[in-house]
This record gives sequence, structure tokens and C-alpha cells, in this order.
Amino acid sequence: MKTVLLLGSNSDVGQACAATFAKNGADIILASRTAADFQSRLAADIAIRYDVKTETVSFDALAYDSHQSFYDDLPTKPDVVISVFGILGDQDLATKDFAEAQKIIDTNFTGQVSILNIVANDMEAKGAGTIICVSSVAGERGRKSNYFYGAAKAALTAFLSGLRARLAMSNVQAITVIPGFINTKMIQGLETPKLLTATSQQVANGIWKAYRKKKNTVYVLPIWRWIMLIIKSIPEFIFKKMNL
Repeated sequence: MKTVLLLGSNSDVGQACAATFAKNGADIILASRTAADFQSRLAADIAIRYDVKTETVSFDALAYDSHQSFYDDLPTKPDVVISVFGILGDQDLATKDFAEAQKIIDTNFTGQVSILNIVANDMEAKGAGTIICVSSVAGERGRKSNYFYGAAKAALTAFLSGLRARLAMSNVQAITVIPGFINTKMIQGLETPKLLTATSQQVANGIWKAYRKKKNTVYVLPIWRWIMLIIKSIPEFIFKKMNL
């Protein structure tokens, strides 16, 4: 196995991915804004539990000017980059305060583009590597309940599609992961249907399988593919009246 860089390793999904890939023999680089002591404890636990090399680095998705030096200074260049950072944000606040709207868009899209383009350039030059990024079903059609978040994820999905096409001749994979609802602290307090809600471990398992099978796009819970097919087929004059 190889070296995996986890962007957003402090998240529930990030931690599950770290454990899943380490279990399969990968060395792990944990990257997030989380306090160093938490990252160190997580790294130590993974190293002991799975007998792999682990390292921790600080990463700020919104500090675009630091992204190139962040990547250049990595102790080991990764063979696989898994990006799971993002925020749901406050939709109601975003309609009144552009700062909140910008934070949602920049965290879920602009920050991803900034760092993943740097990763892509390096992997393209080497002719090898895998980029895996978590998007969302929210990006497949704008809904009035979360259209700022959905717009950012729609842009991210389009970016990943174009990136995948760009890298296709360079032996570099770009995988889009679409999980639907995830039972994490991001949606804490929201009631979601159990059938449509994945655990962090299910997402990590889906990411691992997509990596092994060289998938382009993967729905963690297959039912979401059919749900979104239906939602996207609803005529706009009906859809705009729906409480979604």
C-alpha cells in the first residue's frame, strides 16, 4: 500500500477513512486545522493499532496562499489524496449575510479547487496517483433549503468531472464520492431517514472500494442514485413549489 494524505482528518469521515486505509497497509498523513494534541493522539492510535507510519500536518482550507507551500513541505508526497473537508453552514444566515454565504462556498468549493489543483499538477507530472473527493447529492439540484451549500457542491462535482477528464491520459484517477446524508456532527440535530443515512464507516468503506475498483463516481448508498434521478426529472414549475 502507499501513502495517503487526508484533508479534513478531524472529521468523522476523515477519521474513518484514516483507519480504513491504514488497516489495509497505507501510511497516513493527517491534515486539518484541529489542535495538535488531538491530531497527535489520533496519529498515535492509528500507528499502534495498524502498525503503519503516521504523520500530522496543519492545513487550512481557506488559507489559499499557503496551499502550495503546504504541499511542497509535506514530509512524504502522497500517492492518494482524500479530501473530506466541508461545512453545511447556515442557509438562513447566508441569505442575509454574504460573509456566511462566502464561507460556505469557499470551504466547500474554492478551497477544494485550490489544493486539489496543486495535487493534480504534481500527480500529472509523475504520471501516477489518485484524488478522491467527497461531494454531495445536494449538488445535483438546487433546493431552497440549502442552495448555497448545494451550489458549492454542484460546482465541486463539475470541477471533479473536468479534472478527471484532464487527468485521464496521465494515469491519475479522480474519484467523486456522493454519500447522501451522513450520520455525523455536521447534521447533528437534523432528523434524516435511516434508509438514506450512511455512517462514517460506510462512507469510508465506499471510498476504499471506489479506490480499489478505480471508479469515477460512487454513490455510497446506491438508493440515492435513483432518488436523484427522480428529483432531477421533476419539472421546474412543480419543483419550485415543493418544500425540499
